[in-house]
Amino acid sequence: MTTVLLVVIYIAFIGLGIPDSLFGTAWPAIYTSFGLPVGAASAVTLLISASTVISSLLSTRAIRRFGTGWVTAVSTAMTAAALLGFSFSANLLWLCLFSVPLGLGAGAVDSALNNYVALHYRASHMSFLHCFYGIGVSLSPYLLSLALSGSDGWRDGYRSVFWLQLAITAITLLALPLWKRAGRSVPSPDAEVSRSIGLMQAVRIPGVRVAWLVFIGSCALEYTCGVWGSTFLTGAKGMPVDAAARAITFYYIGMAAGRFLSGVLSGKLSARQLLHIGQGITLAAVFLLAFAQPAALAGFALFMIGLGNGPVFPNMIHLTPTHFGADASQAVMGTQMAASYLGIMLMPPLFGLIAQAGGIRFFPLYLLAMFTLMMAGTLLLYRRRCKNR
Repeated sequence: MTTVLLVVIYIAFIGLGIPDSLFGTAWPAIYTSFGLPVGAASAVTLLISASTVISSLLSTRAIRRFGTGWVTAVSTAMTAAALLGFSFSANLLWLCLFSVPLGLGAGAVDSALNNYVALHYRASHMSFLHCFYGIGVSLSPYLLSLALSGSDGWRDGYRSVFWLQLAITAITLLALPLWKRAGRSVPSPDAEVSRSIGLMQAVRIPGVRVAWLVFIGSCALEYTCGVWGSTFLTGAKGMPVDAAARAITFYYIGMAAGRFLSGVLSGKLSARQLLHIGQGITLAAVFLLAFAQPAALAGFALFMIGLGNGPVFPNMIHLTPTHFGADASQAVMGTQMAASYLGIMLMPPLFGLIAQAGGIRFFPLYLLAMFTLMMAGTLLLYRRRCKNR
């Protein structure tokens, strides 16, 4: 039964990934059709991320009251409804309005399922879980690239993705009885939550705030690539819009591949080793992006950034119970999700302002700054653990 439930969790994570890559890929077409400045994307991404931070911080309370299964199903339904709303939006105001349920739906399910898998499954399952997230974020840009050549362009892309998200919502609803049955063979996530510490106690645990730097840097890098990578390829490299959308698909495929390889190699390498290997690949790929001349080479560099940065998040998540204890993991993970989405909320919009003022060409330099933040957190966390030994 726990295996069947794990499959459902994997599918739910495809649903978590589907909306995350769609807006950034569609933005070149959206701002052209609405006659907006390129930096207007910041308003939408800011609202999505702010809503996700709020739901991440409230996730422990929601899981305690309703259970992980219901939180997952309702959150997925909210994102499906928001995607449909995006497809009918007539202006930026409506996009901003539907950004709120999109963000609220993402935050709670992200925190709930990450903690459940970290507590009840092996490290390889955490990497495979985020590999399925990578499948989700790869699917939506691909579907969008097919729709861009049609009569209704990006709107048709959003509607196609809505139907896919609706099917995943139906699966999570049908799977609700599995959570109760699985609870008889493994400790339920609700039992873990009932013994967990409070949010403010989690914040005061030594090392928690240092770990936030890793999550902020990694997620800021990931989402800045997703939101602005397509615009960089079209604006700085002269790539056509539909080709740039396909290139972003390959970026997310690289992320999924990195997480899959992390799961395969987790039996031979520790989570920390996989973390450091991924960071090394990311650094090399950022430099390649900075100096890439043909547009195709820049697209390959984005693929390698996804491949390297992809394993960072799941391995950091899996180390949460190890670093801070199982009883604290749900509350700590809520703060980590909030920190992640804080990076997502602030850093891509900040680059939007930079791009508006000085041009899209600063994109690789900005990614390097996010990588530096991630590495600073990694080194400080490692230094703290060495002192405590």
